[in-house]
Amino acid sequence: MTTPAKTDEPGFRFTGWHMLGVMLLFFGTIITVNLVMAWNAVSSWSGLVVQNTYVASQEFNGKVEKARAFAESGFAGELTIADGRVSYRLHDAAGGPIAADAVTVTFKRPTDEREDFTLTLVGDGEGNYSAARTLPAGQWIADIASVRGGQPIFHQTIRTVVAGGRP
Repeated sequence: MTTPAKTDEPGFRFTGWHMLGVMLLFFGTIITVNLVMAWNAVSSWSGLVVQNTYVASQEFNGKVEKARAFAESGFAGELTIADGRVSYRLHDAAGGPIAADAVTVTFKRPTDEREDFTLTLVGDGEGNYSAARTLPAGQWIADIASVRGGQPIFHQTIRTVVAGGRP
């Protein structure tokens, strides 16, 4: 009686080609995710906060002093964006209207400068200033400057969200 010879045939052998495939899939996934993230970062944010950081650092203390002076003046402003109009009410601490020769609002997107624009508001003599303009939906930074006699009397920056044409 003869016994059949046993053969050791495994069902699967992990070879160097398999390891190459694992490495390519692993690093390919990491590289793909990094490329997608880099593309999103570049396409959604300009990365530009100021044109020249050295000049901005030299002007910082002066801007802080002006902001303190504006805060101590007791002046305040209220921005309203509704029904295709941008309105701004400038008043003193007692709520009385403040007259300004010019009120300009620079609307900026927090992440991109392509949609930035400046709007000049027209006053009605009672501390109310407005202009017709519909803003696209999204986040905006409104940089408001009020001037009288060629001198700034109040400066305010407001961050707002416009949803569906309304804040």
